Amino acid sequence: MENSFKGKKVLLTAGPTYEPIDPVRFIGNHSTGKMGYALAECFAQRGAIVQLVSGPTGLKTDNAAITVTSITTADEMYAAVKGLAPDADILVYAAAIADYKPKVVADQKIKKAGNELTIELVKNVDIAAALGKEKKAEQFAVGFALETQNESENAREKLLRKNLDMIVLNSLNDTGAGFKHDTNKITIIEENATTAFELKQKTEVAKDIVDLIWKRLYA
Repeated sequence: MENSFKGKKVLLTAGPTYEPIDPVRFIGNHSTGKMGYALAECFAQRGAIVQLVSGPTGLKTDNAAITVTSITTADEMYAAVKGLAPDADILVYAAAIADYKPKVVADQKIKKAGNELTIELVKNVDIAAALGKEKKAEQFAVGFALETQNESENAREKLLRKNLDMIVLNSLNDTGAGFKHDTNKITIIEENATTAFELKQKTEVAKDIVDLIWKRLYA
């Protein structure tokens, strides 16, 4: 098989996280999980054994090489990924994890009262950064950055701070890129290289990412 990942174990995150406010409301984002699922399928088609930790999405896979662990919150995703990470050869953090969560989750639905509602938020764990501290020398880690300003600078800072081998940059300034699209336009940033791609279907973008990972590891 060309560019084979046969026998390699890939740990991949996808989709959003939902951080509950009360039993009926949550903090989330517009991630559909399409990019992460496309990557999982691409790796599996090339022989990899894929562990996919997925936030709430409407997506499914029937690929026998992909095992899906469904989670809702960032804490649940962290627990799942932390347990699976030591055995992975390649780690791809494609999920759009909520940066903050409510400090207190109400047991009952918060009733509408007054013109203002204040909710105190606390920061969620940065999963890629936390696991970057435990990454083994032989593991290859890939992150994602969705930026709206100072895109390259912010992505490169994340690459170094999170101990990643490459980071996939999306800009919301690019038409057709980011959430809620079947297309994406990416730039892959590494310590000593930057590779830009044109706007493509997310299935094609996944192939570009997987191709470059294979090239860095095995070419």
